[in-house]
Formats: sequence, C-alpha cells, structure tokens
Amino acid sequence: MKIKYLLLAITATTFMKAQEVMTPEKLWTLNKIGVSAVSPDQSSLIYSIGKTDLKTEKNNKKNYFFSVKNAQATALDLGKKSLIQWDENGLYAQEDGKIYLSKDAGKTWTEFYTIGEVDNIVISPDGKKFAFSKEALVEKAMAKDKYADTPKSSAYIYTDLNHRHWDYFNEGKYNHVFVGNISDAVDQAKDLLEGKAWDSPQRPFGGAEDFIWAPDSSKLLYVTKPMSGMEYAQSTNTDIFAYDINSGETKNLTKSNKGYDVNPKFSPDGKFLSWQSMEADSFEADKNDLKIMDWKSGNVMNLTKNWDESVTGATFWAKDSKMIYFTAAFRGTQQLFSLNPKTSKVSQITKGDFDVNDIFAQDKNSLLVARTDMNHNADLYTVDLKKSSMTQVTEVNKENYSKIIPSKTELKMVKTTDGKEMGVWFIYPPNFDPAKKYATLLYCQGGPQSALTQFFSTRWNFALMAANDYIIVAPNRRGMPGWGTKWNEDISKDWGGQVMKDYLSAADYAKTLPYVDSERIGAVGASYGGYSVFMLAGIHENRFKTFIAHDGLFDMKSWYLTTEELFFANWDLGGTPYDIPTPKSYTEFNPSNYVNKWNKPMMIIQGGIDYRVPYEQGQEAFQAAKLKGLKSKFLYFPNENHWVLKPQNGLVWQREFFAWLKETL
Repeated sequence: MKIKYLLLAITATTFMKAQEVMTPEKLWTLNKIGVSAVSPDQSSLIYSIGKTDLKTEKNNKKNYFFSVKNAQATALDLGKKSLIQWDENGLYAQEDGKIYLSKDAGKTWTEFYTIGEVDNIVISPDGKKFAFSKEALVEKAMAKDKYADTPKSSAYIYTDLNHRHWDYFNEGKYNHVFVGNISDAVDQAKDLLEGKAWDSPQRPFGGAEDFIWAPDSSKLLYVTKPMSGMEYAQSTNTDIFAYDINSGETKNLTKSNKGYDVNPKFSPDGKFLSWQSMEADSFEADKNDLKIMDWKSGNVMNLTKNWDESVTGATFWAKDSKMIYFTAAFRGTQQLFSLNPKTSKVSQITKGDFDVNDIFAQDKNSLLVARTDMNHNADLYTVDLKKSSMTQVTEVNKENYSKIIPSKTELKMVKTTDGKEMGVWFIYPPNFDPAKKYATLLYCQGGPQSALTQFFSTRWNFALMAANDYIIVAPNRRGMPGWGTKWNEDISKDWGGQVMKDYLSAADYAKTLPYVDSERIGAVGASYGGYSVFMLAGIHENRFKTFIAHDGLFDMKSWYLTTEELFFANWDLGGTPYDIPTPKSYTEFNPSNYVNKWNKPMMIIQGGIDYRVPYEQGQEAFQAAKLKGLKSKFLYFPNENHWVLKPQNGLVWQREFFAWLKETL
C-alpha cells in the first residue's frame, strides 16, 4: 500500500466529516503501531499494526515492510515468528525455541540455531555468539523448593526485604544473562550472574536493551543493580558491566557513579559508548544526563552536565557518529534535540503541541520518529533536520480519526502563590462553545516527577475526558520535568506543600474563565495524583465538588511500611516515620490526618497486585470516607497492578469513572 504524506493541520473537510466523539470502546480499539526491527543501513524497517479485540482481549497484529526513503509499506507475513534483530548478517527471528535467519528482509527463512524457551535474544555482530536472559533459581524462597516433601505448599519464606516488587512476590528466581557460542549447545551457555540474587534485565521493566554486544563481538555489556535484599530496596545504583568473552573477566564501567546508569549504546563507528546517568543514589527522578566513554581510552564525559533539563526519553546516534539525537520533556511537551559530542552543544529541533516519543532511523538529513498528541495515538513522522519541519508518513487510524471530532488543547501560563509562572494544559470539549459553562476536572499527574506532556493513554486520556463534555485543567506543577532542574526537584520532601498551592492556583485561575462552571469542579488523579486528590479533599475549602483517586497514597506511615522501593520513599519523604524529628511527610503532609475535613463525594480505585501503592491504601481511604458518612465508591481490580492493563477492566474503569462524575458533578 502507498502511504501518503499528510498536512499536520486538520482540514475543514475533516471537521465536516467528523460527527462522533471519543468513547472508551473507540479508544481501546484504535490501531497501535510498533516498530519491530530496523535495517542496518536504516533505509527500511518492519513495523506492526495491532488492534485489540475487546471480546478476547487479544491484540491482533499485522506486519509491514516499510521503505524509509519512498514511504512505501507492503504487507509482510511472518507467520508465528517474532523478530529479534536486523544487522549486517540479516534479519533474525524466533519461533518455537528456534532462531531463523533471513537474507531477503523476511521473504524466506533458514533455520539458524535451536535455543529453547528463553527471553531477550541478542546475536553478536559477527554472527558467531548469542546472549539471552532467563530466570535462574538462586534462593529457595518457596517452601516447595526448600522442602522436597511439600510440593503442594504455597508458603513463601523470607529473611530480607525486596520480597515483593511492583506486582509479583519473589519466588527466589532472578533474571540472568547467558552467553554462548553458536557452535556449541545452548546448555553450555555461561550464566554471567551465576549464584547472584541480581537481575538483568532489570525488573520490572527492563528488556533486551539492558545488554548489548561490543561492535567487535569481544564483550557483552549488561545493566544490573549489583545488590539484593534490603540494600536493593534502598538504592538506585545500577551499573553497566562489561564481560570479556576471551578472558572471562568482568569490569564495572560505571563504578564511580552512585545513581542509575542505563541504556548503553555504541556509536556506529564503535569509538564511543553512550548511556543515561543519574548522579545521586536513591533519587529516582534525579537529572538524567547523557554520558559518553571513549571506548579506547576509557575516558568519560558528561555531555549534558550544564544543560538545565533532563534527557528523559530516547537516544539515537547519527550514522556518522558526529551527533546524538534525543527526546526530552520540555515546556509541557516532549521534543527532539541534537547534541554535539565534541562541543556538548544542545539544540532543540522540533517545536509544537505534540510529543516526539522515539527515534528509529536516519535518512540523510531527516529522522524517522514516533509522535503523539492528546488527540492522536502514535504514528510515524519524518523530521527535516535542516528545516525542523515534520511530515506524517503513516496513518494507522485515518478512518477512525475521520469520524471523531478532536479536542482543542492550549497551554496557559498561570501565576503561582510564590510568583512563579506555571504551564497549565487546558483541554476543551469537542464543539467547544465559549458561551457555555462547563464542568471542569483538575487533573493531578502521578510520578510525582513524571512529565505532563502531549501523551496519549488508554486510561488517563484527555480526549476521552473532554468528549464527555468536561474541560480538563492539567497543571505542570512543581516536580514536572521540562521546566528546569530546580522546578523538577522542588517537590521532593514537600509533597503536601507548594505543590498543593500550585494545584489550587490552577483551579482558582480556571474559575475566573467565563466558560468554567465554578460550582462544578472535580479533582482526579492516580498514584501521586491520587495522593494529591486525598490531600486536596482535606484542604480545598469547598473548591471541589467531587474527587476520584486511583492507587493513591492515603496514610504515609502505613504506606512506608508496605511499599517496596524504599529508596523512593526515603528520598522523597525525607526519611522514615520513626526519625526524630519526624519528617513533615508523616504529619503535615499526610492525607489521613485531614479526613476530619473531608466533605465531598469520594471515589477510590485500587489494584490488588499493586505493591508500589498497596491495596491497604485504597481500603483505608474508602473506609475513612464511609465512616465519615460521605457518598463514596470503591472500584477494586484484584488482578491489576499500579496500572489497568486488561482491556475489559479498562472499559469498566472508564464507565465507572464517568458514571461517578455524572452522579456527583
């Protein structure tokens, strides 16, 4: 099929055709694009378009071969194969425990190696070696592993922390990296972390990007946090290790840095290694810098040390190794930047009300990227590096969007109580009429240091909220990346302080607008946003008519004693609830201390396998609201973690969310 280039502006014709608004069902069944592999010369790539079947909850995918140069896409039948990588040797894929190799971009395949059921396979550049990850039993944490005569026992036995993480209980198994030769049997592969209670890839979100081959295939680099138990729970000190294939020696390349070191990538000429790095141990939202190492000398340079923002997104080396491109939160959006390794000069390339989410390929003076905005799911765009212009090259939801009226988004600058300028996104209903008065939602972002940009989500979807005839007010309050490092850091140890004033400043400003119904404003949010909702419920002085909190932190003392990543709690809350003096986080900034002032309807949503903000937080808040005699609702998902990932659960979430607002706002 031929993919046509599009104008970025929506034409008047599109508005005339569009008669519908976004619904939960439309949202969950939008097509989703995902890039699977890029050719070594970056002239072609393979992507998939997936669509969720709401009855089966399965994601049905079709694959396409795409020419970057002429923007042509043709259907590609991969059968049951899943792609591994595309390099100078060809295109690798796996199916039923076997690796296959294609020399003609997926048209024909030959069997390459039998590897079994493993994860995250990476073939060396010389095609002679492989690496993969799989779980290794290191500790006998389950009774059935410790006692051979109790195979039906469900007991867990722990003597240290980190016994549960994100959404799983530790069963004594850890992700380990294995290395082997193609000429040998797979069971001869060496476990690089043998006997160690360490993870690589990192849990819970790490993948194949956590280990890479050196260009000459002599070394395998991998990311791990070299600690376990309570030490693991209290630190963010991940490091990049290099295992030498010939000598069998392992070297810690980032030993001197005490914070996160992740996402290693070699320059195309093999002379430099780049990675993203945070300086402070235990501060998970520290400034993320881009470092490079001269691979020959070992000298390290921090290229973004003097740049007052954080490299929060993707990184990409130019073909000639003379430039690095990256994405970062900036003024309420996520934009594309260039970085000169020789001069450390950072330049912004793109500008506009959209997010550049990923970078895939370079074609002379252009880059192929993924882009979203609050009305549109991801599509591929080319970026002209000289003109900074963008051209859309895929339209995976063209037919869907042609029927849906988009919402207008606007970034307004609002004065805070301490005289600062705060960016606040306003999202307006489709067919917005400024002569009407609209019920309004104050959206409280989570994190607490997650960027609030032009993202597109299947849960907190601003287009869907606006389609239900609400104006959305989304403040880039203290703690948001993209407004300078100080603004980002100011929220730590001050969760219930200036940030709450920032929220109230946004709400009070919204009330001055002629189209906002000042008597019908609600506050909604998840995670730290849920904490914010609980806090605002006790200090709002009747500004809000209703509240919705999802996986929110309600009682800071009980949360500290039940959450898993204690490095986050120790840093952001300023210590433990037993410190003397007691940090404000457990007294003045503790939502449970303000329940006596709760006076409006409260809906609480909670995931049952959320160990970041455990079930008890939602249960406590619901029980407190009921005992106060407030109109309240508890929506509980026993099989969801900190997010809602299952499509039918997602539909229920949205239906109950909007039903509550209809009842109470």
